[in-house]
Amino acid sequence: MTSEVPRRETVVVTGAGGYVGRHVVTDLLDRGHAVRAVVRQAGADVDPRATTVIADVLDPSTDVASIVGETSSRLIHLAWQDGFQHNAPTHMGNLSAHVRFIETVAHLVDRVVVLGTMHEVGYWEGAITAETPTAPRSQYGIAKDALRRSLMLSSESWERAELSWVRCFYIHGDDRRNKSIFARLLDAVDEGKESIPFTTGRNRYDFIDVRALADQISAVALTAGATGVINCCSGVPVALADQVERFIADKGLPIRLDYGAFPDRPYDSPAVWGDATRVREILDQDRSNR
Repeated sequence: MTSEVPRRETVVVTGAGGYVGRHVVTDLLDRGHAVRAVVRQAGADVDPRATTVIADVLDPSTDVASIVGETSSRLIHLAWQDGFQHNAPTHMGNLSAHVRFIETVAHLVDRVVVLGTMHEVGYWEGAITAETPTAPRSQYGIAKDALRRSLMLSSESWERAELSWVRCFYIHGDDRRNKSIFARLLDAVDEGKESIPFTTGRNRYDFIDVRALADQISAVALTAGATGVINCCSGVPVALADQVERFIADKGLPIRLDYGAFPDRPYDSPAVWGDATRVREILDQDRSNR
């Protein structure tokens, strides 16, 4: 794999004001690329160095060509409604609009990168690879899985553009903007609580900082040949209790975990993580090309 993107070429990022998107925009700008940051509403928290484009990419009347512009060769599609509500009806309701937008963009750019999720897979024990069978258990996972399958079957859409499906795992960092256990800890401290109910914390997951995830997504978008399903992850399973206790210690939070207050959910895997072999190769190539 070799890099083929000139330093000043423009990258389009949808969902640019979202939890992941704002970090991807900043990462690309720090690398020296121009960015067209697409948001649905004015006032989104986007790096001021980017060119902000206000548009609803799921609206069929939206002029997709005007969103992409004349100098863009890459699009990173992160836009997704209700990402933290895994059984919201919008996931399946918006599915066809995502397909329509992405297939239209595929005729305008050279590379399309779409954000996936480990929730596509459903219950799994061990490392998730690109070939791991999928059986999602939430509307969010079902919609993402269906989007990936539909895009990869649409061969006519990819006669010009390359398709990369970046599958993310358990994201943390910038925790005021997510709805994770880390955000709940910060809220509990703000409320003056001395403890927070917790499970046993034995389950092991693949945690990745949102800034590291942004770097991986940028590297995939800018590296030629980085196509197909790519796990964007740490590749290291860590016990939930260890990760949360480390967060409490690093932040100096005056709070403790009330272990066992919540039962471990029977549908949660005891250990699941991403196989990071390919993304590490892409990161190595990306660094050598900077």
